[in-house]
Amino acid sequence: QKAVQVDAPDDASSYTLVREIETRLGRAASPRYALALTVDTSQEGLAIDSEDNTTRYNLVGDVDFALRNISTGQVVTSGNVENFTGYSATGSTVATLAAERDAQKRLMVMLAEQLVTRLYAADLAQ
Repeated sequence: QKAVQVDAPDDASSYTLVREIETRLGRAASPRYALALTVDTSQEGLAIDSEDNTTRYNLVGDVDFALRNISTGQVVTSGNVENFTGYSATGSTVATLAAERDAQKRLMVMLAEQLVTRLYAADLAQ
């Protein structure tokens, strides 16, 4: 039985994260729990060439979550998951933008996997 309803996303990153979580848990028709998420991402330059151009970036993601019982409103579990991924900025502007978008998606997939694993470990995903 699908028991978790994920709160609606409010930006592109959280949309991808919510979609990935729902892919793993399914959409709940009559949920027992509601999952609230706060997504934060940042970018760090890693490699700089001889002309002072950044050629590689790390994208860092941090998700705070709280799972609450819908009938009581009580938070059942909460926590944080974090991860990072990198991308290259050595191609054209279009290639760099595509690499950044791909890294953003990969990061949200990793964070969703970590979060769902935590819910299953706490026996709260079913």
